[in-house]
Amino acid sequence: MRILVSSLATLVFAGQAALLRAEAPSSFQITPAEIRLDGSFDRVQVVVTRSSGDGKVDPYSQDLTGQAKFQIEPGNATVDPTGLVTAKQNGAGQLSVSIDGVSRTIPITVAGVEPTQALDFLKDVRPVLGKAGCAAGACHASQHGKGGFKLSVFGYDPVADYEQIAVGVRGRRINPARPDGSLLLEKATSRVAHGGGVRIEPTSLEYQVVRSWIAAGASRSPHAEIKIDRLDVFPKSRVFSSSDTQQLRVVAHYGDGAQRDVTALCLYDAIDTSVVNVTGRGLVTAYNSGQSAIMIRYDGQVATSTFVVPFAEQSAPEDWRDHNYVDQLAAKKFADLGLKPSPVCDDATFIRRAYLDAIGSLPEPEAVVGFIESTDPKKRELLVDSLLGLTGDPARDVFNDRYAAFWTLRWSDLIRNNSNSLGAQGMWAMHNWIRDSFRQNKPYDKFVQELVTAKGSIYTNGPANYFRVHGDSSALTEATSMLFLGMRLECAKCHQHPFEIISQGDYYSMAAFFSRVGSKNSEEFGLFGRETVVMVRPTGDVSHPRTGKRLPPKPIGGEEMENTLDRRIPLAQWLTSGENQYFSRAVVNRYAGFLLGTGLVEPVDDMRSTNPPSNQELIDALATDLVEHKFDLKHLMRVIMTSRLYSLSSQPTADNATDHRFYSHFNVKRLGAESLLDAIDHATGSPTKFKDLPLGTRAIELPDAEYPDYFLNTFAKPRRVSVCQCERSPDANLAQALHTINGDVITSKIAAKTGRVAKLLEAKKSHEEIVRDLYLAALCRLPTQAEIAIASEILGESKSPAEAYQDLLWALINTKQFLFVR
Repeated sequence: MRILVSSLATLVFAGQAALLRAEAPSSFQITPAEIRLDGSFDRVQVVVTRSSGDGKVDPYSQDLTGQAKFQIEPGNATVDPTGLVTAKQNGAGQLSVSIDGVSRTIPITVAGVEPTQALDFLKDVRPVLGKAGCAAGACHASQHGKGGFKLSVFGYDPVADYEQIAVGVRGRRINPARPDGSLLLEKATSRVAHGGGVRIEPTSLEYQVVRSWIAAGASRSPHAEIKIDRLDVFPKSRVFSSSDTQQLRVVAHYGDGAQRDVTALCLYDAIDTSVVNVTGRGLVTAYNSGQSAIMIRYDGQVATSTFVVPFAEQSAPEDWRDHNYVDQLAAKKFADLGLKPSPVCDDATFIRRAYLDAIGSLPEPEAVVGFIESTDPKKRELLVDSLLGLTGDPARDVFNDRYAAFWTLRWSDLIRNNSNSLGAQGMWAMHNWIRDSFRQNKPYDKFVQELVTAKGSIYTNGPANYFRVHGDSSALTEATSMLFLGMRLECAKCHQHPFEIISQGDYYSMAAFFSRVGSKNSEEFGLFGRETVVMVRPTGDVSHPRTGKRLPPKPIGGEEMENTLDRRIPLAQWLTSGENQYFSRAVVNRYAGFLLGTGLVEPVDDMRSTNPPSNQELIDALATDLVEHKFDLKHLMRVIMTSRLYSLSSQPTADNATDHRFYSHFNVKRLGAESLLDAIDHATGSPTKFKDLPLGTRAIELPDAEYPDYFLNTFAKPRRVSVCQCERSPDANLAQALHTINGDVITSKIAAKTGRVAKLLEAKKSHEEIVRDLYLAALCRLPTQAEIAIASEILGESKSPAEAYQDLLWALINTKQFLFVR
């Protein structure tokens, strides 16, 4: 019933959209419905939107601002062709908007226009300089400024900025007696040589704002304590047609209840410029199919507006059957975008995909044959349950050790477990704790709690090594936020975060949770040396680096928290709370990236508000489901892996070939270094011997980042120097290509006397049996008759059967079908 209702709602909404597009142009809405201007330099952006007969607008409503003609009577304000209204003189009037001979009017009231306008440095002047780019990192906000003039990055320190402009170099930058001769204006207009060129046009209103402020004495801001609470953007979302445009309108809401239209002073950026672009005045233009957000920044606040450009006419996907809620929400997104998903992949592709994604290893040939030949309609679901150890049958739940090893590898990369930082004993302690956690399917919230609050010996308590890897409060703040909240806080260490509402104070308040974590040496493990005991000191605080003010511990977006025994305890409680959507969304996004090839948010550890997900409803549903199932990661994997979405073919169709974000076809993933080496070992039947570890140890089981293995290093095994998932690069390089084609490792394994080819020949298998076994071992599928015939030709042209089958296996290992998860 839910599926039927969802599909019906989609079709009805699409039908309404079509009717709206066909609506007569006489039906339109003017935003705002009334204009109030305060002061000579106040401006308001008007947006004209096609509406339905009852005056309503929705995301499908067309922007008519560019088609409208504007006129103001009796002239108390001016309006330009884009609908930007500017105060002129006090009084009342009206704005007339005309489209195709049909007119509507709204009232205009102008007040506060004075011969000498009182201006505010914070509200009036600083935004002009920010819009002009003066406070950008490449200009006067660089580390040492430019030309002896330094501003704070994005204006995060208005007091220092005022001092630089109005007081610095003995006041030479401004000239109240002759404001046009002020160095500040002469440089900005390039009347005096300026490396940045013209930043403010002499005829612009922005020039008049700065000039008037200087002429009035360049006073400080009288209301510095009044901050902006939020930015409101109209429209919040819009469904485009190709080449459509949309004028944005942005209103700032201040703490004292005041509102101000700041459209003309905001900074605009398109997140995906291949889909849409935006001008400096907030005019958005559609280019190609897809979805993109527009990021709007103003005075430390950020907001977004989302734009969708459908790939085709909107309609529900054909021949689609939901397996679970993942498919319901994916199908809804396909309908919104006009995307037609690829068909479901074949069984051979699915079993290889599921094995490599769940346990990082290839299936045995007999398992592949049994799966392909099975007629059980639920065999894919049963396979996933078996791989994850969820059947309840010990005879089938045999992969738990490999599951634990593979996911220990993934999380060891992220947590940065390596002997260079921890020593061999610390590295093994951390490795064993992580592996045991995944072996017993420890709830994710408990896993993180144990890590964040760990203390004691790094040799006997594995998670305590987290505080040795990240040795100070700043490193711990950045690592914990990126790993478990999907937040990149590095920028806020020095200044206001450019893409988030996170201040420098927020950063150091978060760091205060770790300010009392310390360590001491211990002689208990004197034989091994380097033992460290992580401890909590009774004192230790963090101060704001600019103001010197002591900052109490406070999480991002939360309230102050204090615990006299251990400040990390309330942090862990807040961090892992089911109500903390940052926490649950971050991990489901990371796992979506692992399993589907692309995160719902990319990069997966940059989940800021200005980088919205490709499917907001899906990430919310996955996060809610994870919380409801007590942070069971195996449950999360099962939901994704048993969905139809996960089963789609990786082969794009003509209808979805340009989609790389919405999962209309499976996103191909390159095998990681460890899984690739294990796959080669499996296909060749020749295991790798690793230093100081027994023969038979898989590459996915390696505990350390540092191994003297040329293959792993060539194929970019992470050295674990960063918590960023980007350290494991998916990009191929020439060295890797040469290694698979001509490398000694693969060549020697293929020709090994105890390898697969040698054993098949020794067993006197028939030609077809040998070819069949090689295809099953390498590609997890049966060869076609044409491929068997080609193998026969190779055999006939080779000096010996061994050479023929070795060449065939070499060719299979070098195919994309082998090197990628498809």
